[in-house]
Amino acid sequence: MAETNNTHYIVEIPVDQEHHHQNHQNNNKILSCANMFEAIDDHPLTEISESPGHLLLLKLWQREENLLAKRISRKETRMDSIKSEIFQLSSFFFIFHGFFLTLLFTSWAKAQKAQMGGVGVCNNWWIPSMVSLSTSLVFVFLVQVKLIRYWKVWEQLQRERNDSRGVCRCIQELRMKGASFDLSKELPLNGKKMMKSSSVEIKWKVVTWFNRYLLTVCLFCFTGLAFPASKFVLCGL
Repeated sequence: MAETNNTHYIVEIPVDQEHHHQNHQNNNKILSCANMFEAIDDHPLTEISESPGHLLLLKLWQREENLLAKRISRKETRMDSIKSEIFQLSSFFFIFHGFFLTLLFTSWAKAQKAQMGGVGVCNNWWIPSMVSLSTSLVFVFLVQVKLIRYWKVWEQLQRERNDSRGVCRCIQELRMKGASFDLSKELPLNGKKMMKSSSVEIKWKVVTWFNRYLLTVCLFCFTGLAFPASKFVLCGL
């Protein structure tokens, strides 16, 4: 009887390391996505979107921020326009005096040729002086009005900027705190109070006024110097 020989063979199947590494990466991606969604759920903006009160407050403050930005832009444009008007008035002021003195000198030269010494022209020197004085005062008045309006708009602009910074800080605080933000908090729109309570502004009020209206002072002084110019030109003094 033949003897059966049972032989067992072991086959080793190699593990695909690349496939195993890819599966590991996919698992890590799934975990990171899950963590990201959990972080999004815990984010303050998500809490705000889920809270009607906080969402409404955020929209109201953003609307207020946009309105303040538009008002600031309009005031800056207005200030540029006023500065341009002041420059034009100042230019017309000096152009007028240049033309006026040239006309006086021409009249004096014609009078010298017509009669010796130009006595008749010299006796009426106060007429062109009064014309020069009245016209100059009109220019000075207009410049002063423009300067007052300019600094008034400037003060309003500073208040608007202070209010805008306050609203921006509140919006940032709301976005950081989320649902834990106190809804009873009010906007710090107190720029006017801050401007008035400045002790430095009160202490140096005279110096501040002089710095603001230095152009008016210079034009007024020039007007005073130009008043006797008619007599100097016509009478030869």
